[in-house]
Amino acid sequence: MKHIVIGHLKPDLDATVSALAQAEFLRQLGYHDAQAFITQPINQETQFVFDKFSATPPTVLTATQISSDDTITLVDHNEEDQRLQGLNPQQLIGIVDHHKANLNLGHPIAITIKPVGSTSTIIYDRFQKHTLKLDQKLASLMLCAILSDTVGLKSSTTTDKDRGAVTALSTLTGITDIDALTLEIFKAKSNISALTPEQIVKNDYKIFDFAKKTFIGQLETVQQAEVLTTHKAALLEAMATVKQAEGVELLFLAVTDILAINTKILILSEAEKEVAEKAFGGTTNDSVLDIGAKMSRKKDIGPPIEEAIKV
Repeated sequence: MKHIVIGHLKPDLDATVSALAQAEFLRQLGYHDAQAFITQPINQETQFVFDKFSATPPTVLTATQISSDDTITLVDHNEEDQRLQGLNPQQLIGIVDHHKANLNLGHPIAITIKPVGSTSTIIYDRFQKHTLKLDQKLASLMLCAILSDTVGLKSSTTTDKDRGAVTALSTLTGITDIDALTLEIFKAKSNISALTPEQIVKNDYKIFDFAKKTFIGQLETVQQAEVLTTHKAALLEAMATVKQAEGVELLFLAVTDILAINTKILILSEAEKEVAEKAFGGTTNDSVLDIGAKMSRKKDIGPPIEEAIKV
């Protein structure tokens, strides 16, 4: 028997690190069987951060490896479509998340969902409240996860809790140049040179159970103009392939300039164009809709699309 702590499908940095942090938190409280896992291999940004701090990422877990007497805590997600495929919801005993709740469980569980910029912020706060010790390596990973999820504390989801956690973790780790660390993370996140167009579309995405099943991918980059010129045709072709393969009704790819604080959405078809223009205003130009200084898929992009679909 073990207690599994696991993040969402297509794990990003925060999902990966928050699983490690929550498992460590539980072990320090006496739950020695707590183990962190991931649903799929980590992306290049996460690999860069783990390599930088000589850390080992959690191992990939499949549903067939879960015993019937195991218990499970979800981190950085709660919706069924974002969970490990084949996971038995009856084995869930907890959720730690910072996203909108969309749950339908048949039994009570411990749920912590807070309106902050990163799940790692919530878990850092737990360590503080219980006066538990964070080792420097895990603290460094948590610092990077918060900076990644809040886009260097620039995202609209950023709160004073996130800023306070960054300040404290900076002191604990001895990492004083936060801007330099953030830029390193941004560069790793935006490096698409080794990715195929389909891999770019699926590098960071979530499928939402809106009135129409909707795929929203996001590429955070420091080279937005190049992506939307050199790679646009190939990305649109890949988007069409992914849309069919994933069986979704709508698919959007948000290309976010993390330095200029701007997002442009690649528009695949008339169906996406109608929804996106209703959600954000403006006019699509050559398959691109500029939605301005919106950076957070969770707060700035997903909700307007959901509302537009309802209308």
